Amino acid sequence: MMTIIITIVILLIIVTGVQILKIAELRAISQGEKIYEISEKESKSQAYLMLAFLVFYFGFFIWQVVNWGDRLLPVSASEHGVGIDSLMTVTMWFIIPVFVLTHIFLFWFAYKYAYSSKRKATFFSHSNKLEMIWTIVPSLALTVLILYGLSNWNKIMTPIAEDQEHVLIELVGQQFSWGARYAGEDGKLGRANVNYIEGTNFIGVDGSDENAKDDKIVKGEFHIPVNVPVQFVMRSTDVMHSAYMPHFRAQMNCVPGLKTQFNFVPTITSKEMKEITGNDEFEYILLCNKICGAAHYNMQMNIIVESKEDYEKWLAEQKTFAAN
Repeated sequence: MMTIIITIVILLIIVTGVQILKIAELRAISQGEKIYEISEKESKSQAYLMLAFLVFYFGFFIWQVVNWGDRLLPVSASEHGVGIDSLMTVTMWFIIPVFVLTHIFLFWFAYKYAYSSKRKATFFSHSNKLEMIWTIVPSLALTVLILYGLSNWNKIMTPIAEDQEHVLIELVGQQFSWGARYAGEDGKLGRANVNYIEGTNFIGVDGSDENAKDDKIVKGEFHIPVNVPVQFVMRSTDVMHSAYMPHFRAQMNCVPGLKTQFNFVPTITSKEMKEITGNDEFEYILLCNKICGAAHYNMQMNIIVESKEDYEKWLAEQKTFAAN
């Protein structure tokens, strides 16, 4: 009820404001004022305000960089992430000068070419030269960035060969938690489907599949070995989620009824990252980067990067699907 009352009050305020403006407009017209014409004095004052806003705008931009610049992610903890960070740096070198120059021109021109009765604007409908410049230059810049990014994209999207040493993990998203499943000694993940979800089988593994019996399922956190390729397979049991691992510069949608994938090589252990960040409580984290429901904000899972020996010891302690 209170929501309805507040909505009605807001609507009444808007209607009242509109009526007041109409009354002011009719009063001005009755007194012979040309309300839709801007005087040179008004135009000049707006021009000065444009310059003032330019100074404020860039001041605010610099303030944000100074105050929030240290909130950026630490160094990448994956091989391909170094290339992504490098691409981001190159992109910034492209767009920041353009951002600064275009805004300086925008507000300076608003000041310089403020309305004056002594000057008439030049009008032309078309310029092949200008069209070529603002088509070719951005196209060349985007071509460089896209080609640069494709090399990294291909690295993480090309499946790891079965005969190459790697860890195979399935990430399963559901409202509002993550589950991780490791391929067993056979190196294969067994069948899984939402129709098999029952009791403790929260990710829907097909117990009749021989390849599934030695799989290992974990919640809360999952472990991966440093400097060993990790092949991720992702799916969702309900709505669309997004597996986001910011410190590894990795993200992929988890789509109901469809498997997606990527892979990367972790290069910095959790212990080493604690030292790099100076934060003893630091943890790598898997997040959901889709707004998947009311508890979306709390959908996360810790990631532990450790030596190959420690990883194998931890994995050996986990129960197989058949043993649960």
